[in-house]
Amino acid sequence: MSDLINDDLVLLDVTVPDRATVTRRLAERLAAAGRVTDLDGFLADVQAREEQMPTGLPGGIGIPHARSTYVTVPTLGFARVPGGVDFGAEDGPATLVFLIAAPDGAGEEHMSILASLARKLIHQSFKDSLLNASGPQDVVEIVLKAVAS
Repeated sequence: MSDLINDDLVLLDVTVPDRATVTRRLAERLAAAGRVTDLDGFLADVQAREEQMPTGLPGGIGIPHARSTYVTVPTLGFARVPGGVDFGAEDGPATLVFLIAAPDGAGEEHMSILASLARKLIHQSFKDSLLNASGPQDVVEIVLKAVAS
């Protein structure tokens, strides 16, 4: 799991108008890192998943995700969006956005990442640590510790 996320996959304090834009910006990072082979194809898979059910969670969290033939390795992108962006959660916009990308057929690993994150995201201290992280490396360390435990 140590290669799940790195500094290049973290965006801090971005201003975006909507969830499609933040998802695209994160997916562009995944493509630049060679983890997504077809940006538009992957984004179509994420959009198809989003249409099934919104991926906003209570407490300011957005977790767009997809299994896709365009993903080479399980990957997690992260964006901190101080102004928030609507991911369909009942309590309002998401300020912490995690883009989970898994190769097609990697269902168990995909679900493991989601489950690990979900368990941590119920804790305000975890969310606060991400909101207060001073740089991408801090985010990487916080997230890797969370998904590894």
